[in-house]
Amino acid sequence: MIGVLIFPDFQLLDAAGPISVFEIAARFAGGVPAIRAMAIEPGAVRSSSGVEMVARSTRPSAAITTLIVAGGEGTRAAAACSKTLSFVRGMARRGVRVASVCSGAYILAEAGLLDGKRATTHWQRTRHFVATYPWVKLEPDQIFVRDGDVWTSAGITAGIDLSLAMVAEDFGEEVAQKTARQLVLYHRRSGGQSQFSSLLELKAPTGRFAPLLAWARENLDAPLTVEDMAERAGMSARHFSRAFIAETGTTPSKAVEKLRIEVAKARVQSSSEAIERVAETTGFRDPERMRRAFIRAFGQPPQSLRRAARAG
Repeated sequence: MIGVLIFPDFQLLDAAGPISVFEIAARFAGGVPAIRAMAIEPGAVRSSSGVEMVARSTRPSAAITTLIVAGGEGTRAAAACSKTLSFVRGMARRGVRVASVCSGAYILAEAGLLDGKRATTHWQRTRHFVATYPWVKLEPDQIFVRDGDVWTSAGITAGIDLSLAMVAEDFGEEVAQKTARQLVLYHRRSGGQSQFSSLLELKAPTGRFAPLLAWARENLDAPLTVEDMAERAGMSARHFSRAFIAETGTTPSKAVEKLRIEVAKARVQSSSEAIERVAETTGFRDPERMRRAFIRAFGQPPQSLRRAARAG
């Protein structure tokens, strides 16, 4: 059974998205949907939109095999609720697969489920999350992350991608693909695909690393290792990496990749320059490496973006 934990001022789609995925998948798998909305205070729970969802108590939870924790405006209060944290910890101790959508990662972090683990959350919350939970190995540029039986996802619709990945694990890839088509999704995004919105943050960087990023943009054909960037910033590599994540919301290597993708995309779409040449001069070196980066960021390879730009 799938349990979806909600609380006052939760984000409605954080709960409704996964619920719809598992409902449709169960029918394709030939079963009956077994899904339960749960809350510490059962009954009608008001979402941040004002729409209410009826939730059952968290007490009869023995049948739950997967727990999905919603996010939303009420996350801070939920993460400070001892009953909520105790429930989440108890489910994890039982070996239940636990997941969060968007800011629901704060609840998992407060419960101690993310200690020393890889995780992600919405890109807008990255800086605050890193500062609050430095012991969590945050991967701020991912759609969703799995570390053992703990799953975390980025903002809102990424919860659908996470749920589809769980469906693929539970019922197989065919059922997951059928479910995605039923939901009229263009394609099922992998966990490694970038949160596209985070790419926008580096287009006009501000703060103390702005000069460094401007220099990197002008020298994309150089290796631009963490050590290279730390030396230019006058910092040790370890201190530089921590400070850079706190300032920009992403790792130095991911930032460099974003800059390379941004420049490469513009050249792919606006010129007839050979893909191999674009890869070489933007620092990807290998066209295959650039292709994989494009698929993570845009869900399409460079050739598809070029064809679309020409068609447009």
